[in-house]
Amino acid sequence: MNKSRFFILVLLFAFSAATYAESKQIQLANRVIQSVSRKYAPDKRTAIFSVQISESAGKIVLKGKTDHPEAQKLLLDSLAILQINVQDSVLILPDKLLGDKTWGLVKLSVANLRIKPAHAEEMATQALMGTPVKILEEKDEWWLVQTPDLYIAWANHGAIIPKTAEEMTNWKKSNRYIYNQLNGFAYSEPDKKAMPVTDLVICDLFEVTGETKGYLQALLPDGRAAYVKKNECLSFEDWTMRPLQISSVMQVARQMMGVPYFWGGTSSKAVDCSGLTKTSYYSQGVVLARDASQQVRYGMHPDFSDYRNLQPGDLIFFGSSAQRVTHVGLCLGDGLFIHASGSSAMVRLNSLNPNDTLFDANLLKIVVGSSRIANSLNTEGITLVKDHPWYSLP
Repeated sequence: MNKSRFFILVLLFAFSAATYAESKQIQLANRVIQSVSRKYAPDKRTAIFSVQISESAGKIVLKGKTDHPEAQKLLLDSLAILQINVQDSVLILPDKLLGDKTWGLVKLSVANLRIKPAHAEEMATQALMGTPVKILEEKDEWWLVQTPDLYIAWANHGAIIPKTAEEMTNWKKSNRYIYNQLNGFAYSEPDKKAMPVTDLVICDLFEVTGETKGYLQALLPDGRAAYVKKNECLSFEDWTMRPLQISSVMQVARQMMGVPYFWGGTSSKAVDCSGLTKTSYYSQGVVLARDASQQVRYGMHPDFSDYRNLQPGDLIFFGSSAQRVTHVGLCLGDGLFIHASGSSAMVRLNSLNPNDTLFDANLLKIVVGSSRIANSLNTEGITLVKDHPWYSLP
């Protein structure tokens, strides 16, 4: 064998060995990434850890983004222990390009939030006027935001007013009211014959600067002035400090009878199944998790095998298994429940009681869980607004 051929063979062997070693490193790094993701972002709806690994100019490069800096630190520390050298190009959210305005308030009566930054994309959820949000990232004319239930989705610029942390503190100190009717309006003058400034839905939140002729002088999140009938509103203190009354939760749910079903809806304009339960409890100052498959994880879990074990206000879950929840309803007592039904395209009543004329045998077959909220306030996934740091000062 001549020297040139021997040299080439040595180079090929060395290259193959190096490529194999690098490939093993990438495989190991991917396993570490998956492990960190399971720890910090088990639910992609409420946490971001989207990190990928690639090769570039002979280097192993980390790319992607996360809203958990501690997750990124754990990843880098773990890779260092394994002696895997990487180039870190992961974006930590909130993006520094946002400056100091990494908070915001919803300015519309109801804002539509989507799974991707485009109006044609699927609805993810809604947020009501005055809802505080974290702003994580900007893309074109959209912000990636997180709502108080930790849900993450994209909001159009026109729906959100960006705020600094100091401005949010001032907002928490302000004189705030919520709208306490299912639907209504704020007017340009203290007169219902005046021009509407905006429509309102239950739990829209705004500042109040004065009062005249039975109207509150409202200051909307974007600075618009308006007038709202005082007897249609509740002060923030009255809304948040009163004891939870399950009868009031059920009353609001019943008022929404016949409201259209709308995928992603969480307002009195239109709701999906978990949007109905969420809106009903939020009207009484309780923030629930967003989706049915999330709500089932939290609270106490009474025996659901017999409808007589369920109490008014309990959530009833439906699906193929406890791990595959697809629907939720609100128990009204004696097996009766109210739910936003996709098949019926509206909010309606059904029953788990075979003796009830509203009994639905098909729904009874797929009951897979229950949750009791009243005994679980301020536990994971069930937070009182008055104790939520995004709404209130410590």
